[in-house]
Amino acid sequence: MTALADATLEQTDALAALTEMLVEVERTISSLQAARDGILAVGSRLALEVAEQAEHPDQGEMSARTVAAEFAAALRVSDRTVQRRMADAAWVVERFPMVWEARGAGRISAAHARVVCEAGEHLDDAASRDAYATQMIVFAETESPARVGRMARRVAERFQARSIEERHLVAREKRAVWVKDVGDGMTQLGVLGPSALVHGALDRLTQMAEAMQEPASQEPESEEPDRRTIAQLRADLALDLLLTGTPVGHDGSEGSLAAIRGTVSITVPVMTLIAGDATPAELNGRTPIDPMTARRFAGAASGWDRILTHPITGAVLAVDRYRPGSDLRRHLRARDQRCRFPTCGYPSTDCDIDHHRDAVLGGSTVESNLGHLCRRHHVLKHHSPWAVEPRGGGLYAWTSPTGRIYIDRPPPQNTVTFTEDPEVAPF
Repeated sequence: MTALADATLEQTDALAALTEMLVEVERTISSLQAARDGILAVGSRLALEVAEQAEHPDQGEMSARTVAAEFAAALRVSDRTVQRRMADAAWVVERFPMVWEARGAGRISAAHARVVCEAGEHLDDAASRDAYATQMIVFAETESPARVGRMARRVAERFQARSIEERHLVAREKRAVWVKDVGDGMTQLGVLGPSALVHGALDRLTQMAEAMQEPASQEPESEEPDRRTIAQLRADLALDLLLTGTPVGHDGSEGSLAAIRGTVSITVPVMTLIAGDATPAELNGRTPIDPMTARRFAGAASGWDRILTHPITGAVLAVDRYRPGSDLRRHLRARDQRCRFPTCGYPSTDCDIDHHRDAVLGGSTVESNLGHLCRRHHVLKHHSPWAVEPRGGGLYAWTSPTGRIYIDRPPPQNTVTFTEDPEVAPF
């Protein structure tokens, strides 16, 4: 069965019309939400002006409560909620006016605006915030919030007054473990720690959980198969490890689970690695980490991939390794970083490598015909009228059932590029 393959021309046209209507409705909603934030921000500013002209000792707190109560009563909602929204709206409108304006114009959604503002939260200089916002708004117009968030964290680093190493040393002091009771005999356990260690711990739990789901790991004398999900297995294994030091409650007689080690993928520019450059490294294509941690991991690794990039565009040229291995697979993982379906942010480590033109139909196993797809979009490609066409340089054009074309570009590498104009900061 191929989804929508049997749809009539009228049904396909109806889907296209619905898509157009949905896009316009979302733009309208975004504009109205931005207008609401503008009104809330003005209300917040009004409260502060009243407090300043009367020299209120509480610096506007009671005035803000009063305005919030006025709004809340008219809207029939909690005044605490309204006051919090007023503060949030004022923060966005005053610190990131360009993001607010782009949202008001329907160019980006509320989710896009939120991730851009959150990533630039610590930028104190107004000019830096505006330069950062200018770059991110353009990027956000063609990408999903998940992808924008990852890029925003990378771009924001370029405008930070303090290096990531300085900030990481301060942030490390906040590492902690906490619990939160949620009822029904359940409690949440939270951990705040260095990104590389936390991601490594999660990867080890995931590998253990997946190993337990493999048929070979099932006990032959077991009458009932283990039906736990990956999330449930991770939770059970985490508690097992914390309470016993090893997964004794889940491991087999050979200790195969205990032998599993967590892995992370760190991309670090070569000048940062060997010359002490301050450009941050990047963990799993998701979040920047300090160069000192990256150098420590690189020094301890038994082998690592070298990603050769173009000095101007930053495009991947080749991937090799000191120790022989699957060069093409590593090249694709370095190039794609995540699922190549438009808007999907699923990491490449959890994706399938797909032949865009099926191998059984003559598609060759080369870089230009291969790309990472998460299982959801891999199935969609093969069982629906969605089609993908490679256009060179890792760029793919996806055609929807209604004939719309969506371009998906490989994410920019965390690398150093050169330009004749020092004021231009490419992604």
